[in-house]
Amino acid sequence: MADQPTKTGEIQFTDFSAEPGVWRYAHVERASVIVDAEDYFALMQKAMLKARRRIMLIGWDFDTRIHLAVGRRWFSRPFRRDHPRRLGSFLNWLVRHRDGLEIGILKWGVGVFQFVMRGYMIVDVIRMAAKKGITFNFDNHHPVGCSHHQKIAVLDDKLAVCGGIDMTQDRWDTREHIENDRRRRRPRGLKYGPWHDATMMLEGEGARHLGALGRERWHRAGGDVLSEVELPEESLWPEDLPVQFENVEIGFARTRGEYDDLAEIREIERLLLDQIAAAKRFIYSENQYFTSPKIAEAIMKRLQEDDPPEIVMVQPDAADGWLEQQAMDHARNCLLHSIEEVDHKKRFGLFVPWTGETKIYVHAKLTIFDDTVLRIGSANWNNRSMGLDSECDAFIDCSRPGNEHAGDAIAALRRSLLAEHCGMEEDAVAKALEADDSMLGFIERYGRANSRQLRRFVPPEVGEIEETLAGSQLLDPEHPDDMFEPFAKGGLMKQGSLLNRTWNRVRWKRKKAS
Repeated sequence: MADQPTKTGEIQFTDFSAEPGVWRYAHVERASVIVDAEDYFALMQKAMLKARRRIMLIGWDFDTRIHLAVGRRWFSRPFRRDHPRRLGSFLNWLVRHRDGLEIGILKWGVGVFQFVMRGYMIVDVIRMAAKKGITFNFDNHHPVGCSHHQKIAVLDDKLAVCGGIDMTQDRWDTREHIENDRRRRRPRGLKYGPWHDATMMLEGEGARHLGALGRERWHRAGGDVLSEVELPEESLWPEDLPVQFENVEIGFARTRGEYDDLAEIREIERLLLDQIAAAKRFIYSENQYFTSPKIAEAIMKRLQEDDPPEIVMVQPDAADGWLEQQAMDHARNCLLHSIEEVDHKKRFGLFVPWTGETKIYVHAKLTIFDDTVLRIGSANWNNRSMGLDSECDAFIDCSRPGNEHAGDAIAALRRSLLAEHCGMEEDAVAKALEADDSMLGFIERYGRANSRQLRRFVPPEVGEIEETLAGSQLLDPEHPDDMFEPFAKGGLMKQGSLLNRTWNRVRWKRKKAS
């Protein structure tokens, strides 16, 4: 269903759910998951070169100083090209060379303060403001303490991206995650560590629906009402990107906190809980955070079954930044101790990727269920992404009519990710899993055999102070109103919940052992 014009010519934004937990379903001609930002940045530049009508870039963060193309090694440079590599210069170049092209950039409003620390980006924004065709907008239309966290790009309403990668600093890295790669540098030259991320590019009707979502958000943030653009006949798909999925239906799910006249949306949470409950053989997850008690309880219920599914989670060793560590790490440790208490079949494992002796930061938000469901987006497995921040996830479900053929590509993607994390060839991973399909067994055998490794995360003991911080959910509440009343609804360990009962057993055993 398209957004409908009113008599004044403005767009009446259509908001409906296809079913509980799903915003919309849409057909796409092609779709592919792009892993890590080296490929994503380069492919996005090639796709944007094909756009002729509108480019809409929506993100939690956005930095015009980054380069979209980087040399294959630190001592090399890309061949000379007709267009700039630096993002800000490239966007200005585009509007000079593409008559009628509109570029809209929407960034989380709190990020405006980053400009003070980003020097030349201020110059870029001033240059953009002076150019016809480029509009930079800041989005503050959300409850206090919440953020706009979606990472979406829409080109000519025909090609779109939905995933976890922001076009900003500290994101660029290769799939090799070289331990001391000198190309991983911030615009001012400072080094940063290895970074793992993922997103999905799609072409077809799904892009038009993401365009509607982007236009609504643009308008809510104070921008002009934008109409759909005329769809181009030619494809915008980058020639260098192999197509993983052809002629499939993609579903979309959202999160949005209640604000002004906007109702709360918790589609992502509902869909995730349903998918965890439906998994038969395994769940493979890559995510930045794990602090949601609802998700933890859903996992715990599955692990208590007589024959539970295998659950493998790949996450960073610690959150990025001291404040995030206080909000997220202590809560995750409590959840992991509780999960361990009920994991009677030893079917659960959380692993941290390493390159040499350096930890790789995991920013991806990707989950695969039974090689029959793939979901990827911006949502973390924390409370904020389930009910506060604006999020958007895309998913392919092989049980949907016409999607039966997508399972092989989903399985290939899982093998590719395991190969990346374990420093192996994909064929070798396929052979190993064919002999024994247990991912936990595979990681035990091969996870530490190479310079790139998956090391099991063992949660540290949780002291009283850490337990209090985790239980408060002060920086990671389940609802916007809880931001200022952290214990009003019981916090992380709500009285009478499965998590509370299990955690009490953990505490009792710990006390008895001491």
